[in-house]
Amino acid sequence: MKTINLETQTVRDLNQALHDQSTKCTEREWEVLEPKGQHNIACGLDQNLAVDIKGHAGYFCAGMNKKAHITVHGNAGQGVAENMMSGTVRVKGDASQAAGATAHGGLLVVEGNAAARCGISMKGVDIVVKGDVGHMSCFMGQAGNLVVCGDAGDALGDSLYEVKIYVKGSVKSLGADCIEKEMRDEHIHELTELLNRAGVDEDPASFKRYGSARELYNFKIDNASAY
Repeated sequence: MKTINLETQTVRDLNQALHDQSTKCTEREWEVLEPKGQHNIACGLDQNLAVDIKGHAGYFCAGMNKKAHITVHGNAGQGVAENMMSGTVRVKGDASQAAGATAHGGLLVVEGNAAARCGISMKGVDIVVKGDVGHMSCFMGQAGNLVVCGDAGDALGDSLYEVKIYVKGSVKSLGADCIEKEMRDEHIHELTELLNRAGVDEDPASFKRYGSARELYNFKIDNASAY
């Protein structure tokens, strides 16, 4: 295992060493010590690496991730796993705003709570949050799945497209064009697989499903107040 201590080396040093693995991989397992909330840790990776960040991470940790498996052993700041393409990102603590924003693929797991706008404009990523999510989560979500094992804040799924949202707890309010939908057998099966991949022990039958009513796909004057 390769160890990099951010008290003695810079984030730029770390990221460059990780990026170098995409052309010639000499080390698959990495440990990052003393992150102390610094921003942009382990961004833009493009190799099947395991990166353990031993502490709290700042903004945009694991952004643009591709193939790598990144674990934050603490909390993560705004935009964790932003624009992720593949691989996995796991936050052992809480995540700040916009977790998984615009992400196209892969799996993001937040073992604590996620703040506002979790999954904003998500485009194919799977996000599993063991705790609660804040307001405007999944705003303009286009594809993928958001699983919330706790409660959801105001305006869940506002202006969403084809994302599936599964919530076990209460929803403070639904956003424009988001409605509760029937939980059929195929959704139980899909949710079971998502929970298993995330390592979360919950009963899929205890969740409710939410999605788009498809009333905002095309402009209708009768719906003008909802735009």
